[in-house]
Amino acid sequence: MIDGRKRANIKIGMFVEIILKQHQISGELTQGVVSKILTKSVNHPHGIKVQLQSGLIGRVKNVIE
Repeated sequence: MIDGRKRANIKIGMFVEIILKQHQISGELTQGVVSKILTKSVNHPHGIKVQLQSGLIGRVKNVIE
């Protein structure tokens, strides 16, 4: 499993599962393709924040290979 907490592991065009801000309590994941990487730091304990091609923004929980 690829670690979604390290920026180096996330590339534009990857298919990922993210958690949206409003779903943090329920844990519901959303799938999509990364269009922008928004987190500037090398690591983030809750996952790297990305924007999907659909326009949704959330933190990467899983990278789907």
